[in-house]
Amino acid sequence: MDLDRAWDLHPQVSVRPEPFGALLYHFGTRKLSFLKDRTLLTVVQSLGDSPTARAACTAAGIADSDLAKYSSALGTLERSSMVVERTP
Repeated sequence: MDLDRAWDLHPQVSVRPEPFGALLYHFGTRKLSFLKDRTLLTVVQSLGDSPTARAACTAAGIADSDLAKYSSALGTLERSSMVVERTP
């Protein structure tokens, strides 16, 4: 995933916060994803309000040394169509 691009939740994705993180359900594909990290949930929820995914990660307090881990997780969400690139 390119952290320097703008991303957002797919409009057909619902987020249900849970004590362990969250459940994401895509009504179009009927896929369910589990977020097992509350920080990742914060990033996902702030994607639409952030200019880039990197900015969302920074705002969530993710250190540069941990960006690869979160980029990988966001890439998985991208491949499953949970998050989509925002177009200008």
